[in-house]
Amino acid sequence: MSAPPADPVGRVHRDGYGVPHLWADDVDQLAFLQGRTAATDRAWQIEVERWRSEGTLAARLGPAEVAWDRFARRVRLDDTAQRCYQRLDPATRRWVDAYVDGVNAGLTEGSAATPEFAATGTTAGAWQPWTPLGVFLVQHVLFGTFPSKLWRAHIAATLGPAAVDLFAMEPPASSGSNAWAVTGRPGGTGPVIAGDPHRILELPGVYQQVQLTCPEFDVVGFAFPGVPGLPHFGHAGTVAWAITNAMADYQDLYREQLRRVDGQVLVRQADGWTPVPAHTELVEVRDGAPVEVEVIETPRGPVIDIDRHTGEAISLRTPSRVDGALGFEALLPLLRARRTADVEQALRHWVEPVNSVLVADRSGTVRRLVAGRVPVRDDRCRLVPVPGWAPRYAWRDGYVTSAAADVETVAVNANDRRVGDTAHLGVDFAPPYRARRMRELVDAGAAPEAVQTDPVAPADGLRRLLRGLDLTGHPEPVRDLHSLLLDWDGRMAVDSAGAGAFAAWRAALARHLADEPGLRPLRADTGYDPLFAPWTDPVARIGLALERVIDGLADLGGDPAHCAMAALTEVAAGPDPGAWGERHRLHPVRVLPAAVDPATGALGSPVPLAGDTDCVLATGSVPGVSDLCWRGPVARYVWDLAEPDASRWVVPFGAAGRPDDRHFADQLPRWSAGDLVPVARVRWTPAGVGTGVDSAGLLGDDDGLVGGDADGTRRMLATVHSRRLPGIGRFDLTVLDPDLHLDLVYGWVTEPRARFWGMTRHTREQVGDIYRFIDSLDSHHAYLMSVDDEPVGIFQTYEPAEDPLGEHYPVRDGDVGIHLFLAPARHRIPGFTDAVAAAFTGYLFSDPRRQRIVIEPDVRNEPALRRWKRLGFVFDAQLDLADKQAQLAFLARTMAR
Repeated sequence: MSAPPADPVGRVHRDGYGVPHLWADDVDQLAFLQGRTAATDRAWQIEVERWRSEGTLAARLGPAEVAWDRFARRVRLDDTAQRCYQRLDPATRRWVDAYVDGVNAGLTEGSAATPEFAATGTTAGAWQPWTPLGVFLVQHVLFGTFPSKLWRAHIAATLGPAAVDLFAMEPPASSGSNAWAVTGRPGGTGPVIAGDPHRILELPGVYQQVQLTCPEFDVVGFAFPGVPGLPHFGHAGTVAWAITNAMADYQDLYREQLRRVDGQVLVRQADGWTPVPAHTELVEVRDGAPVEVEVIETPRGPVIDIDRHTGEAISLRTPSRVDGALGFEALLPLLRARRTADVEQALRHWVEPVNSVLVADRSGTVRRLVAGRVPVRDDRCRLVPVPGWAPRYAWRDGYVTSAAADVETVAVNANDRRVGDTAHLGVDFAPPYRARRMRELVDAGAAPEAVQTDPVAPADGLRRLLRGLDLTGHPEPVRDLHSLLLDWDGRMAVDSAGAGAFAAWRAALARHLADEPGLRPLRADTGYDPLFAPWTDPVARIGLALERVIDGLADLGGDPAHCAMAALTEVAAGPDPGAWGERHRLHPVRVLPAAVDPATGALGSPVPLAGDTDCVLATGSVPGVSDLCWRGPVARYVWDLAEPDASRWVVPFGAAGRPDDRHFADQLPRWSAGDLVPVARVRWTPAGVGTGVDSAGLLGDDDGLVGGDADGTRRMLATVHSRRLPGIGRFDLTVLDPDLHLDLVYGWVTEPRARFWGMTRHTREQVGDIYRFIDSLDSHHAYLMSVDDEPVGIFQTYEPAEDPLGEHYPVRDGDVGIHLFLAPARHRIPGFTDAVAAAFTGYLFSDPRRQRIVIEPDVRNEPALRRWKRLGFVFDAQLDLADKQAQLAFLARTMAR
């Protein structure tokens, strides 16, 4: 590993949701800062991912993790990461090294503040230079298609090859997404890209919102904690990009015949038997005996399993292992991109997973393309494990090509099969409903939030089955349930009794179908490692392919109407299914058992969710297995190219990874309600050079300088809000720097006119200490107000529940307290005070959480009282505070001008 960047300089500002906004002098220093921030914010999460990549999770967490460690060792995750790292170009390798140096610099602090380490008796370790590549592999090795090939082989072995098509669709543990691009809107405004990726809902979330700024670029987007840059979703001001799973088939499984002769492992080839590398590794297990794992690699790839039925080994071949590349060479060019052509050029380096990409720039150019490598080989390789010794199934030179295309009006990607784009790349695609429904909504002018949260389910096939049932002679409860299902409006809404009844009947139907004689053989042991059970569970597979299974069941001698009637009778005789939200609740995945998980209870009461697997609002469930939601939108975003301040985003939980942090799950109410929050894009400027910002900000706190000169000359200022005040100038709110701004602030607050500010008798050092203390708090913030770069006052915010004021009145959720100090005016401007008040009021209420502004001026400060009343504040009680008699007053969001 290279030495850390010399004198790493940077600054971290956190907005009101705890999202880090990072600035540094150059790309390597910025990578260091991003790594350090990931370690301080997400120490437990990224260490778990490192343990997974190294196959050492069981040593920390016990026998339950042996299956993963065995797979990680067999598939050679850590070795592949090293191989890919060694082949990086020098600039990318140096950038990754800097990120790892930052992680290692922050892990001690991050792990000390993270309760999971104490709860498990574990400690954080050191990252290797290639660890970020290993973390990326962990996230995506099971993202592809190879587990579905095991499932197809099981279908063929138990039901016959003709039955395979009954289950041809997006598998239960895959990760799809929605995305769409609109080239323009009425009035001549520019392109918008919006969407939501669907993955396992891990806690903390798999994506981390971040802004990365240095002299070369200024980009906001979603990062993988533990991986530098913004691989999938980014907005660089003039260009933005987003991806969905292309559903391409780029991983192949090979059946391998092995022999052991004189201590060597031999594998069958077309022309005989040849030795292959093999060794044994020991997986340490906490509270258990060590487990030996044999690691074998054939000319096709690593052996990942042994079929217990046939005794054959199964090897995995992937472009990343074959080429020693993951696509990290694309990450820096993506950050530097300014036009769609730059993004296309960057993604030529991409390897896997294979993504569908939408990219747009401010000129109005919108493009759709595929990024990644799909091997050229025999079509049967896409379906099942094939004989490794047969030359027919060898990969040929080169990779499948896919042409990029201009988007004329609207493009929609929803993991669907698209001729001329993705159809030739894979086998299993999502049913077309999501894409069709999204296109209908977008064409109708629906707001992005309405598209992302559309809960209408595609239930036509199941309703046809219901309509065909003969209810003659069945009891009234069965007939009532049947009527309820047919009258239901098709919306998987939280409060819908029809949706709840439909889900209960659907689940029962899946179970009855799995018991049909024609499908029952699927329950036989697959012979594969239990790690692959989510992909080979017959009830889950049937539940997710109900309509296809129903359509083909007759060919297997089954009767879908009989199953539907049995399910209807079962549900009618059972307890009331309840509304959908009572059944469909958020169930995030954690590696810790609840008994030792510090996050248990951190989310509060169970969170009911609308939507379902096949809805545009794809909060997935597995009919017949569980209605709980453990897979769904792990982020939502709207990238607006013409109006960056209109861009918005949200994640399911929060920016922080520690359960005791107030940003651990503070976005959950917005996410579950389908709301987005503004992207708080900070404009970084050198101290004393002025301010400016590209879009509206949120309340924030400042982590301060990381490194830098002792005199602070290299410090940067974070401007969190900017707007034009008609007839006055540009108004900016910049985080008040307790050192750089001290002389200015001290001069203001010690003047006689500032007596109600309470610092007229303070020394310069005392004033500095007060503002340094405020700067250290997560609940109190101080900003410098300026107009056209001229300082005009101080604006402070605080959380009343974390302030002594909160002991004197009943604090409500959404309350935010403020203090306002206006500096002496050089010349009076009519309407100045009202304009400034409207500016900071708009700033506060740009955060949708804020419902009421709270003030408590001194009752003797009559000019201030008149001003606040003129601005619409409603006066309440007078309070006896420690330092004054105060007038409590409020301004509700609904009353703001």
